[in-house]
Amino acid sequence: MAATRSQRIPQLTWDKVRPAPVILVSGTENFLADRAIGLLRDILRAEDASLEVSDIGADDYSPGELATLASPSLFSEPRMIRVTGVEKCTDAFLSDALRYLEAPAPDCYLVLRHAGGVRGKKLLDALRGGLGGGIEIACPDLKKETDRSDFVFAEFRAAGRKVTPGAARALVGAFSGDIAELAGACRQLLADTDGDIAEATVERYYAGRVETNAFRVADVAIAGRHGEALVLLRHALASGADPVPIVAAFASKLRTMAKISGSRGSSGQLAQQFGLAPWQVDRARRDLQGWTEDGLARGISVLAETDAQVKGESRDPVFALERMVNVVSARGAALH
Repeated sequence: MAATRSQRIPQLTWDKVRPAPVILVSGTENFLADRAIGLLRDILRAEDASLEVSDIGADDYSPGELATLASPSLFSEPRMIRVTGVEKCTDAFLSDALRYLEAPAPDCYLVLRHAGGVRGKKLLDALRGGLGGGIEIACPDLKKETDRSDFVFAEFRAAGRKVTPGAARALVGAFSGDIAELAGACRQLLADTDGDIAEATVERYYAGRVETNAFRVADVAIAGRHGEALVLLRHALASGADPVPIVAAFASKLRTMAKISGSRGSSGQLAQQFGLAPWQVDRARRDLQGWTEDGLARGISVLAETDAQVKGESRDPVFALERMVNVVSARGAALH
């Protein structure tokens, strides 16, 4: 991507990440950002297995923390410092980071994760202007179908395999809700099959597959779009979906929301605390918008009831599912 007049540093895609004194990982697609940062860590560890990796939350930063972590150790191991939440950084972090860009530490790789917004603009402008000798890894949302198809092609190309255009379109259509789920589907096909991936292979694995529809129903219901969620639910059931995994998809989403609700800390810190990926923490935080603690508790209670009903306690599991969707779409509001 060509640099603008105000941007003097290279701007690369997530899969082209490479070492630099400072690496700005920008954009709202957390899954790709995590991929880029993980890939960079692997590259650096391949160069030197003694790499020290440290994490900083820019939103709860202590003055002097960056300088301390960047200081050479007794044995001068290379250091990678991952900073999350730069879009919510404290004034102390902003001041220390700007000072650091003036003279980056030798054998140190500072990774700044900025998910968007105006906070930290002075730091971003300085870095993009060339201060610190950094690079930028752009991780925007893959909203267009063509962007998602390109992602699928890249996943198979990286594994030395080919996927036909029809198969790529089928995958994108089946996993339209979440880029992480799309990546997971690609990994499963790579692990379970040999040779080129054709559309028939995708259909054999995923046509009518419950997970394809279940998480989409859950996403729409949790976002409060009641009518759309009911339509998707009925379409999933008409396609042969089993009610039990549908409830499991809802439960997975709401359990993660419950873990994150009320928790403080950066995405990286909470991910480590709860055994999640940082993008899952960010997704749960977005999902929690509009929910109250009482509403979340009521939603989880209804999920437990629904789970028992679809496993034999009710003669009408479809009614139980629709009741669950009604409650979740109302963000845990009491039933009418």
